[in-house]
Amino acid sequence: MTVVYSGIAGSEGIAAGKAYVFINNQTEIDMEAVASDAIQTELEKLNEGIELSRTQLIRLKEKVLQEFDESKAQIFEAHRMMLEDPEFAGAIREAITSGSVNAAYAVKKVADSYIAIFEQIEDDYMRERAADIKDVSSRLTRNILGISSWDLLAINSPVIIVAHDLTPSDTAMMNKEYVLGFTTDVGGSTSHTAIMARSLGIPAVLGLGDISSRIKDGDYLIIDGFEGKIIVNPDQEQQAEYEMKISQHRERRKKLQEVASLPAITADGRRIEISCNIGTPEDIHGAAANGGDGIGLFRTEFLYMNSNSLPSEEEQYEQYRKAAVLLQGKPLIIRTLDIGGDKKLPYLRIPEEMNPFLGWRAIRICLERKDIFKTQLRAILRASTEGNILIMFPMISGVGEVREAKKVLEETKEELRRENIKFDENIRVGIMVEIPSAAMTADIIAKEVDFFSIGTNDLCQYALAVDRMNPKVSSLYQPLHPGILRLIKNVIDASHRYGKFTGMCGEMAGTEEACVILLGLGLDEFSMSAAAIPAIKNLVRSVTIKQAEEIADHALTMDTPEEVLEYSRNILNQINKGLLCS
Repeated sequence: MTVVYSGIAGSEGIAAGKAYVFINNQTEIDMEAVASDAIQTELEKLNEGIELSRTQLIRLKEKVLQEFDESKAQIFEAHRMMLEDPEFAGAIREAITSGSVNAAYAVKKVADSYIAIFEQIEDDYMRERAADIKDVSSRLTRNILGISSWDLLAINSPVIIVAHDLTPSDTAMMNKEYVLGFTTDVGGSTSHTAIMARSLGIPAVLGLGDISSRIKDGDYLIIDGFEGKIIVNPDQEQQAEYEMKISQHRERRKKLQEVASLPAITADGRRIEISCNIGTPEDIHGAAANGGDGIGLFRTEFLYMNSNSLPSEEEQYEQYRKAAVLLQGKPLIIRTLDIGGDKKLPYLRIPEEMNPFLGWRAIRICLERKDIFKTQLRAILRASTEGNILIMFPMISGVGEVREAKKVLEETKEELRRENIKFDENIRVGIMVEIPSAAMTADIIAKEVDFFSIGTNDLCQYALAVDRMNPKVSSLYQPLHPGILRLIKNVIDASHRYGKFTGMCGEMAGTEEACVILLGLGLDEFSMSAAAIPAIKNLVRSVTIKQAEEIADHALTMDTPEEVLEYSRNILNQINKGLLCS
């Protein structure tokens, strides 16, 4: 039976394929009393679960060795050893027999007791083992319950992932080669899932409520990232219709790809930097293939998420050095650790907070945990001799934090000088402008930094008081809101007043509806997912700066975001029809 669901269009594109229902580790495990004659059955379930988990971990280790490196593969080896620990398995068996409880609950009970013990230990290394126990027990529990489709790294055929939500840690570990698209119960156009989908160039439809419980593994899906629709088990007519749409979409992308190798020069000759946002050095290949002029945002938190403990200075240095070398002198803006909000590290103790997006995150963590901060800064500085590296501090609310962060940077530089370790003495330093207070005091902060990069995802969230992860209020998340446009203009004008440049690395930078307006506001650099680069280049090359300025000035006179959006779409139509020319 064909069913159509409507949600939020998180990433453009159309795909068709089988569903892979991802069940994460949030499933509640209930205790069930077991009769004495059924205890042996539960013990057998446990043994089968252990054996299946062991086989999976061996296979995953081999796969990661081929695709990543030894350090990541060792995570799965450590999990296998923990799984086979006689004391751990023995405690679960004892819980089943003495408590007469089901095997899945026994695993949870024992794991919780181990986790509580490890989290109280002062030693960082031992405390981090609590995260390993959580992972091992989650795997074992799901195998006992017969829930097989929860391991994203094990995907080995093309699928559309269906989930309640996808965390940064989930997507960091998935086998992206086989992912055709995402669809989730929650999330909005700027959630992590949407950002990841855009970076991969795949469609995503989010905020569907309970789609993960309605779709079954193997259901055939069509995902329409333009209209925000999911079609489950489409009929032949619908399949034919969407095959044509997929063909048209591919043809448009092919034409835009012809623009990718051309410079982003406006019709009257001004060069605009079109950069790319990345999570790993390997992403640079996609940026280059789509014509990126450099990297406007290296999200370094993925180095931490792909590790089972805090990455060492040497591990980070190798990644930053590799990225700089691959870029061959093109700019590489490295954002320092931006953890918190929706990005958690299981081995870093971040307290549960009522409002995590307003809490202990990003630069606030780094200024308190200077050991973590300095380790990263040392790695970045050492790598700076290999290319054109810039440092960017996230989540800055005012000039005081800038000065404090720069003080730590200067201390780190002095340590390297004493050790006779070379680095770029003139390395440029900037900040993410994503808090309204920073946008409003940009004229003060501009005296302290070399550049700004506007993070519109959080700037919109904070300025509009809209939780960007909440589909209930997603309609209120409007980047073209007159208030947002005025904040952006204030930042750009302040930077230019002091001879500095302003870029944008938020998702708004890769949005066609915003492109010409941002160009007219004076934005110097647009940084986005690799897949978005050709379309933005095409628009930049289609207008003059004077036209863009007139369009932006007119947009600033409008009262509502709906008016601005309609106006912008009319401009896009004129450009596409060749009616707006120099």
